[in-house]
Amino acid sequence: MEKGEAKSKKAAGTPRLCCICNERRPVLKRPKTLQQICRECFYEVFEEEIHQVIVKNRLFKSGERVAIGASGGKDSTVLAYVLSELNRRHSYGLDLFLLSIDEGITGYRDDSLETVKRNELQYGLPLQILSYKDLYGWTMDDIVKMIGLKNNCTFCGVFRRQALDRGAALLKVDKLVTGHNADDIAETVLLNILRGDIARLSRCTSITTGEDGPIPRCKPFKYTYEKEIVMYAYFKKLDYFSTECIYSPNAYRGFAREFIKDLERLRPRAILDIIKSGEDFRIATTTKMPEQGTCERCGYISSQKWCKACVLLDGLNRGLPKMGIGRARGGVNGVDHKKETKAGSTVKSLESKQCGSLDF
Repeated sequence: MEKGEAKSKKAAGTPRLCCICNERRPVLKRPKTLQQICRECFYEVFEEEIHQVIVKNRLFKSGERVAIGASGGKDSTVLAYVLSELNRRHSYGLDLFLLSIDEGITGYRDDSLETVKRNELQYGLPLQILSYKDLYGWTMDDIVKMIGLKNNCTFCGVFRRQALDRGAALLKVDKLVTGHNADDIAETVLLNILRGDIARLSRCTSITTGEDGPIPRCKPFKYTYEKEIVMYAYFKKLDYFSTECIYSPNAYRGFAREFIKDLERLRPRAILDIIKSGEDFRIATTTKMPEQGTCERCGYISSQKWCKACVLLDGLNRGLPKMGIGRARGGVNGVDHKKETKAGSTVKSLESKQCGSLDF
């Protein structure tokens, strides 16, 4: 009995070791696998998993020019750092660039862009910045003053997506990579189900999208948990901006994010399982899918006569900001241009500015 007690006390006093190297003491429990591992092993498995995703999915070819969508946040900062490291370590042969979009949000984007400018020097990557003001004649501050906080994320999301494509075209890159992580993709699967958006549901889990377009987009972090990205940035002491957008406290995605977090607390693999479910969805052959074409106004990809950015911009310039929000009911993308309201009586008139022609 005494021997058994002594043995259990000895075992209890023995420090637990990293379950991978069995040499160093663990400093964290991986959210994805619940393994208790040391810092060095965490760096190794984190980077190796991303490398394997890149290799298995053949995301890049040697000699390609690749733009990294950089916001200054944790995801894009870790992506820029890790991709730079893997590019050197495994001789990908890529020419990397940072591409940032300035939405014109005072007290948020101006501060985060300062972080991106520091990253440019820290990682030795050329930086290109495009602004909503230059591209569309509007800043998000201007848009929020006109429309309020309810639907502003619709404008920002549509404009930002097109702005990234424009920036990639200016840089003449072959691929655009973004820091969308596993949590983001799981949220998107859930949102598309809730919205009944079959077209987006069928492609939102693809690791590469836009392959039939001019510049494909890749998501190397598709299977990487957000918590692990935060841990990696923390332990590596990376320079990133952590403040949330001041205009998105009531964004619809936020509710999906909270639900996903609750699921993760109950079952860590829930995030990967949702992604797997999204990958395995099959769209019925009888379902009518939108046909991809080009916008008659600016030449950007669109399934309608006008792309969403042109519709929203037209509404802003005519003092009818809510014109392009909601489901189509007629006219160009649901806009009945015969029913015009004089904007001068309610909103300060601004010179109309088209989306512009894209050199695609």
